[in-house]
Amino acid sequence: MLRHLALPCVAAIAMASSLAVAQSPSPNGVKTLDPPGAIKAEGTWSLGARAGDFVFVAGMQGIDPATNILVQDPQARILRAFLNLELIAQSEGASLQDCVRLTVYVSDLHRYAPMVDKAQEQLWGKPPYPPRTMVEVQRLFDDDIVEIDSVFYAPVKK
Repeated sequence: MLRHLALPCVAAIAMASSLAVAQSPSPNGVKTLDPPGAIKAEGTWSLGARAGDFVFVAGMQGIDPATNILVQDPQARILRAFLNLELIAQSEGASLQDCVRLTVYVSDLHRYAPMVDKAQEQLWGKPPYPPRTMVEVQRLFDDDIVEIDSVFYAPVKK
């Protein structure tokens, strides 16, 4: 009977230890981020990562964290994408004013660039704004209208 349990026990221990390794920082200290209240990452990606004094946030869409579904209204969806990246940055002690790089991908530059500007003005207030590149792309994941990735400077508290 014990021999029949040995293989499943070894497999369970191996799986548990590999999960622990996946959730711990890399040998160089890179830590993946999955803060409470954030959207759920589905697939082979993380919401963000901390590497030293920098926080890198994956491309955020206008997904409602409560439902994990895209917000319908285009302006609200763009605002939500910014709020999603802000939540991840805040989980590591950064604010929007600590953003050092934004890359905004939109499916229609003419239509959505003014909405991106409006959302940034609403969240950042007055200048200065972070460096930003906005690019029109043929297609985004889930046929979305916007995806925003970002980098924040957030010195590790010693």
